[in-house]
Amino acid sequence: MVSFLTRLFGTDRLNLAEDVVQDTLCQALQVWSIHGPPANPSAWLMRAARNRAIDLIRRDNQLRYITADLAYLMKLREDHARAGPGSDEEAEDDQLRMMFSCCHPALSTKVQVTLILKTLCGFSVAEIASALLASEASVEKRLARARRLFRESRTLVEVADAPDTAARLEAVHQAVYLLFNEGYHASQSEKTVREELCYEALRLGLLLSRHPQGARPKTFALLALFCFNAARLAGRVDSDGLVIQLEHQDRSKWDRALIGKGFEFLEMAASRTEVSEFHVEAAIASLHSSAATYAATDWARIRDLYDVLYALKPTPIVALNRAIAVGQAQGPDSGVMELERIADRAALEGYPFYPAALGEFHRRAGRSGEARDCFKKALKLARNAAEARFLERRLTACAAQPGDSPSG
Repeated sequence: MVSFLTRLFGTDRLNLAEDVVQDTLCQALQVWSIHGPPANPSAWLMRAARNRAIDLIRRDNQLRYITADLAYLMKLREDHARAGPGSDEEAEDDQLRMMFSCCHPALSTKVQVTLILKTLCGFSVAEIASALLASEASVEKRLARARRLFRESRTLVEVADAPDTAARLEAVHQAVYLLFNEGYHASQSEKTVREELCYEALRLGLLLSRHPQGARPKTFALLALFCFNAARLAGRVDSDGLVIQLEHQDRSKWDRALIGKGFEFLEMAASRTEVSEFHVEAAIASLHSSAATYAATDWARIRDLYDVLYALKPTPIVALNRAIAVGQAQGPDSGVMELERIADRAALEGYPFYPAALGEFHRRAGRSGEARDCFKKALKLARNAAEARFLERRLTACAAQPGDSPSG
């Protein structure tokens, strides 16, 4: 809806488009709770948004001059949508324009990604801050900077004609990747996993791959990663909504067809000239997805792949996951050593799964006292109720474990 309205209003009226969408959704909550949802909710929302936009413009003397043209354009779009064929393609084109327009070369990659997550993906400032390991204040500043530029640019870019499409594609990849991650590891939701975000990221990735400018090896690698991880969603959460650790998941619940699709995309991503972080992450996910049992997981190969990934993407989160792989491949004491060696541990101070990983390795090494301390620290950092319940379970498991081993 934001993409649709922004195309008509121009990027300089992005705030108006977002306000109209918000008002429309509030109106839907009120009307639908009384009369029930309409037969075609999407069409209802689009029509209501159009009418709301025209009403607002008619009341604004500065915008009144565009009302007639706007009403005409919206009527054409709505008539075309009712005709059926092509309407989905138009909606997808609007979203592609919006994604690439957010990635203006005058903005840093971080600002571009922030704008896509806010405008196209509907993230809150808190969700963006969590996804980017940034403060909410810095996210607000990025958004303000981007909106100023949008007001000056006025129009959406045409993806096929933009000379810098390839450069903008990098931020599009990052935003869609972070959208999936927020669904897979929900930070600001009462749910541990937000499947709707995972599948929305998969949908946007597919949309991107169908466009000539987006059909690149890196896009296919990203889709492979999404397929491998989305295939395991059904077995990843228990009846209470808590994450089930990989070693305890029922692999019969994994979507084998989606895993197969992941291997198809991984094959399409193969390139002699390009190996991105998404290629490596997809390769790691493929090893998890193809292992018949947890014990059969090739942790040594996963550790080696994390070495490659860290060379490409030396972030604290990658370092954390690499340390976990080292511990799985070489034993819990090696895992603890690698976790304590992470160069930028300060960036993980507010991330609950750093002390949780330490706690898990201490528990496996028989140091239940240290494990309990780590899980208590992780529990204080829990970002939502579901994470807190999961960490409480790990703490309980430590309490039930026999005392520390004599060797410490």
